[in-house]
Amino acid sequence: MNKTTLQQLDYNRILNTAASFAHTERAKRTILASEPKTVKKQIAHMLEEVREAVRILEISSSIPLHAIDEITTYIEQAKKGLFLQPAQLQRVLSFLEHCRKLKTFMKDKVSVAPNVANYVHAIGDLRDVEEEIGRCLRNGRIDDHASPELADLRRHLRIRQTEVKEKAEAMCSSKKLSAYLQDPMVVEKNGRYTIPVKKQYRSKVNGTIVDTSASGATVFMEPREVAMLYEELQILAAEEQQEVERILYTLTALVHEKEQDLNVAMETVHHYDVIFAKAKYGRSIDGIVPDLNEDFRIHLDEARHPLLGEQAVPLTLPFGNGDRTLIITGPNTGGKTVTLKTAGLLTLMAQTGLLVPAGKSTSLHVFRHVFVDIGDGQSIEQNLSTFSSRMTNIIRILEEADANSLVLVDELGSGTDPNEGMALAQVIIEQLFAKGTITLATTHYRELKAMADQTEGIMNGSMAFNVETLQPTYRLVLGETGNSQAFEIAYKLGLHPQLITRAHKLSGSPAEPIGIPANLPQAKKRKYERQLSIDKYTDQRRQKKKQTAIPQFSQGDNVTVSPDRSVGIVYKGPDETGHYIVQIKGEKQRINHKRLKLHIPASELYPPDYDFDIIFKSVEYRKTKRVVERKYEEGLILREEE
Repeated sequence: MNKTTLQQLDYNRILNTAASFAHTERAKRTILASEPKTVKKQIAHMLEEVREAVRILEISSSIPLHAIDEITTYIEQAKKGLFLQPAQLQRVLSFLEHCRKLKTFMKDKVSVAPNVANYVHAIGDLRDVEEEIGRCLRNGRIDDHASPELADLRRHLRIRQTEVKEKAEAMCSSKKLSAYLQDPMVVEKNGRYTIPVKKQYRSKVNGTIVDTSASGATVFMEPREVAMLYEELQILAAEEQQEVERILYTLTALVHEKEQDLNVAMETVHHYDVIFAKAKYGRSIDGIVPDLNEDFRIHLDEARHPLLGEQAVPLTLPFGNGDRTLIITGPNTGGKTVTLKTAGLLTLMAQTGLLVPAGKSTSLHVFRHVFVDIGDGQSIEQNLSTFSSRMTNIIRILEEADANSLVLVDELGSGTDPNEGMALAQVIIEQLFAKGTITLATTHYRELKAMADQTEGIMNGSMAFNVETLQPTYRLVLGETGNSQAFEIAYKLGLHPQLITRAHKLSGSPAEPIGIPANLPQAKKRKYERQLSIDKYTDQRRQKKKQTAIPQFSQGDNVTVSPDRSVGIVYKGPDETGHYIVQIKGEKQRINHKRLKLHIPASELYPPDYDFDIIFKSVEYRKTKRVVERKYEEGLILREEE
């Protein structure tokens, strides 16, 4: 599917919403990268997975997926020979625990979800790794009892730490040093136990200065006796760290050994996350698994556009069964475009393995391509007009569409001269029909409606409109043509019936004369009267313009014709549009009065009773006319020449 189709049908917005239900970033990325599939068997399998996931959610809304971490980076780290830190091992442990819970959870779900529940069997037996990591970790650090050596080292460490602190406290309370101390207390500085000594007495205390107070009056000294014990403490701490790292290497090696099993487990969990995210999204829109057909039917049963929420009006569209083109007509904002988008978007959703918000009898064909031309699609980069941009898109559709394509076109031929736009729209619809594509097109052109009535395989459809409320019903009626309802809307809004009748006449559409209701309120009557009132001065100027704007030429007047300054003879005119018939070099031409200028009036060229038939009529015509004027001759007919 091309990007234009996905963008104009808001496909990516659907994926964003569906992805928000996933727990892992990887599953979110997978959903966001989804594209519609074109193989029916594959699509049916995807939809069946989601259907089964929905069944599981209906009996148990809590799936053990919510806290699963992605551990791919930790496995890669183990492969490089770098030991995992306790926090990283804790995440691996969390993953293993949830895999075990997931296996337990799926045991009794086989009856409602035979496929989805059995996926869990791909996860191997990882209990030994889980148990060993769990035994060695406690509250995010290596537990004292991870090994006998570590337990012994930490016991000695605690003893030595106590000795160091007690030694420092004993020196603080010593009468020998009390006179030299700022305060009789032990202060921990940079991990070492110090006593606060007055600066002037620092030489009286046998030890090392570790820090100085902000004022400089106090130095914090570590007594030599304390330092000796601290050095022993550091040796024990180093030995403890070595033992911790040995244990970490051992646990990391276990993870590395189970690399293949862990990768399979991650893929399985990832697949579960994607399936259940789709299922949760499907439930949020009250979606169903549509039937998939191969006979080019689009049967929408009470379908709703998923982005419209509660505002969506259910759409029923039983299209197909031999018809390949649907021409949809009706008023603006009547739901024509939403109908196209709903049909297209639900098709894409189904082919992506997403449930669709519709009734259970919905059936969708699996299309190889879906093409869309909706909105102006104007390309600023190419500096094209709206019409040019849309026509470029239509040309591409004609080049690429085939008999297994769905084409959605909104207001085909708009954005240019109506007559030319209509002609283009008709030939494009004809060509798409000839190619065998399934086409849904909206239009206001009467000619396209007529084409649908006259062509087998092309169906008309209209969006219903409530004239009383001036509101569209957003319901599609197949087999009927609609119109823009402009006259009805104008009448309901208060346009004078006389003007409505005149508009009907100008449009060429038949209409019964509309009268003013007898019980019309006076205020409404005055409004009607004001609509038809004419400013007398404006009317006088208009009449004056009519009288003086068109020069009056007489038959036989010799005139010059711009721009080539040719000379002609006026035959007749003017008509209501200001055109004269002028004979130039024996050929009669219809010429606007603005191009004519009097050269020699007829009164100066011909006598008052001159027969102008000599100039404007053929010899044969004049002979026949003389015979007819003299006597009746059976079968002789005088045909007027223009």
